[in-house]
Amino acid sequence: MQDDNLPARPEGDPQDRLPVQRPGQLAVGGGQRGISLDVFEDKRGGDEDEIDLLAYWRILVKRKWLVLGVLGTVVALALIATLMMPPVYRATATLQIDRESVQILQVEGVGNAEAAAPDFLTTQYELLKSRALAERVANELAIDAATVERLDSTTWWQRATGALRPQPANAADAGEAESEADAMADLGQAVGIVRSGLTVEPVRNSRLVRIHFDSTLPAFSARVVNAVADGFIAHAIERKFDASSYASKYIEEQLALAKGRLEESERALVAFATKENIVTSGEGSQSLESQNLGALNASLAAAQDERIRAQAAWSQVSGGGQLPAGAISNSILNSLQQQRATLNAEYQQQLKTYKPEYPSMLALKGQIDEVDRQIAQERNAVRASIKAEYDAAQARENMLVAQIDALRGRTLDVDNRSIDYNILRREVDTNRQLYDSLLQRYKEVGVAAGAGVGTNNISIVDRAMVPTGRFKPNLPLNLAIGLMLGLMLGVLVAFVLEFLDDTLKGPEDIEQHLRMAVLGIIPHLKKQSVADAMGDPRSAFAEAYRSVRTALQFSTDHGVPKVLLVTSASASEGKSTTATTLARNFAQLGKRVLLIEADLRNPSLHRVMGVRSETGLSSLLAGAASASQVIMDTDDERLKVVLAGPLPPNPAELLSGSRLLSMLTVAAEKYDQVIIDGPPVLGIADAPILSNVAGGTLMVVQAGETRIKTAQAALKRLAAARAHVLGAILTHYDAKVAGYGYDYSSYYSYGTQPRLAGK
Repeated sequence: MQDDNLPARPEGDPQDRLPVQRPGQLAVGGGQRGISLDVFEDKRGGDEDEIDLLAYWRILVKRKWLVLGVLGTVVALALIATLMMPPVYRATATLQIDRESVQILQVEGVGNAEAAAPDFLTTQYELLKSRALAERVANELAIDAATVERLDSTTWWQRATGALRPQPANAADAGEAESEADAMADLGQAVGIVRSGLTVEPVRNSRLVRIHFDSTLPAFSARVVNAVADGFIAHAIERKFDASSYASKYIEEQLALAKGRLEESERALVAFATKENIVTSGEGSQSLESQNLGALNASLAAAQDERIRAQAAWSQVSGGGQLPAGAISNSILNSLQQQRATLNAEYQQQLKTYKPEYPSMLALKGQIDEVDRQIAQERNAVRASIKAEYDAAQARENMLVAQIDALRGRTLDVDNRSIDYNILRREVDTNRQLYDSLLQRYKEVGVAAGAGVGTNNISIVDRAMVPTGRFKPNLPLNLAIGLMLGLMLGVLVAFVLEFLDDTLKGPEDIEQHLRMAVLGIIPHLKKQSVADAMGDPRSAFAEAYRSVRTALQFSTDHGVPKVLLVTSASASEGKSTTATTLARNFAQLGKRVLLIEADLRNPSLHRVMGVRSETGLSSLLAGAASASQVIMDTDDERLKVVLAGPLPPNPAELLSGSRLLSMLTVAAEKYDQVIIDGPPVLGIADAPILSNVAGGTLMVVQAGETRIKTAQAALKRLAAARAHVLGAILTHYDAKVAGYGYDYSSYYSYGTQPRLAGK
């Protein structure tokens, strides 16, 4: 039968033998001949990437006893381990570490460069954990082998082994026999105890640091912490004192050497100056010749400037040019020129009235000529003075040049002899500077040593007190950690086992992995037998099979197939029980039912039905008996049964013959319902042969036992045989064990308790 809404396939297409499924539909029969191979592909929709919290919860509920068992085991181990641990007591002291100590005297150039370093506090923390400080504390507290043994022998195992350890017969002899190596070993153990139990905890955003010490003896813990704090302060003061003493001693030695070198260099300088007759005006100044030469050079420069100025003035007047303004201002030439201008103006005025030959005009003319003569005479005098000034400047310059030439020779000679003198003088200056610097540094170190050694930048804020309660083990904390770890481990183990468990556990697994409809869910019988459960019509077991009967009636468009095969992927999954129960349920409807035991290899229907016969299906198929001889009556007159009969050597050949098909055809005409209790599908060829001749096949899956790959392989074989698989039923289902929140058996038990009407 083909769906009209789907396109037809070509003739001979292998898919024509298989039922067509729309996406998202489950194959529930519908009259199709065969099942789809798509059931073996684990197709999942787009929502599979979402986290299914309910599925995880079901896993935890299913394996709750495993989770609780792991949780209880881990908590018990944590409890036992905590109780077996020796009590540890912690003593704490608080220190304040400042970068700078209190400066009583501020000395320039003297400061704590170490305190200014960015890693100063980190260095102090490491010094607190140093081996040198631990040795100091061990020696101060006199930690001996007996104390070490008391600290170590605190667990029950160590105390027991210590009690069984043989003691030396003579303790005095044992003490005398202890060697220096043993003493060093004891010191090493004491140092190890101090360092292993010490913890340094800086307080954030402060200059405080807490020092903790853990041991099994409370008083010992307090003593060690206080000793560490005192020793650290003393060690810091000693380091400062040693550093100041070393610096003072070193500078003193260098100062003595510098003083000797300075005196020696000064003597060498004086001796060389005396020998070479080098005289200077003062310490570190030039020689007299050099100073005189410098003075003459300055005078020569001034004389040259004066000569150049005089020469320029003489060149101006000697060529007929105007007299310099400075020279005119120093003579009567200006007054004469003003007088002449006045006379000339008067003459020109009189000339308008009188003729030049007029006596007054002639007298006025004579005055003008006399003034011109005086002006010319005065001009000649000015020129003569300029010439004289030029000659004097020239003579002075020549004289200075001659003196400088003579002095330059003497100066060069002195400079040649002063090279070694200057070298000695520079050495003297260097030695004097070095000596002065060392002397100043020596005084500063002395002042700083006196002011700084008595102060300290480390102080004790809180001294350690003897602890009254143990620090660890912390029973509530350890139990909380054990509870958390146990819960996490239990959940992890549950999820790992669930991941490794590839069985079909619930109806959702069948629908998801096998793409089949679940026609019924048979609850697991814990205390009640199958016969007792079927004998009680109100039991959930009986109601579940009645539900399967109802689902089969709607599995195809024409109801339950006349010939129904009940099979499973493997053995012992409930095939015979299912076939027998369904046969009785159909008989209860008034139908004539024939139940055939077709498992010719390992039959079990005779035990379920409680009947026996020497003949059966194998006899009928082999031709050794007729149908009337193999059909047996039961306690229900509407139910007939055909047992397997003698086990044949070739069951597949018997089932493949035509007699099986003829028998089923006749039985389908005579009986209303024929149910075949078939063998398992995998491993043998019997079930595929039976599924091919049956009108429908019912797959039995045992919850928690049937593996996914096994069921898929069984469906593949049925698909290859063109079987019409109606669906599956899930047997031995326990909702509590499977972890599902909804108990299917509670639905089947609805109304099973009789009540009066109206109640």
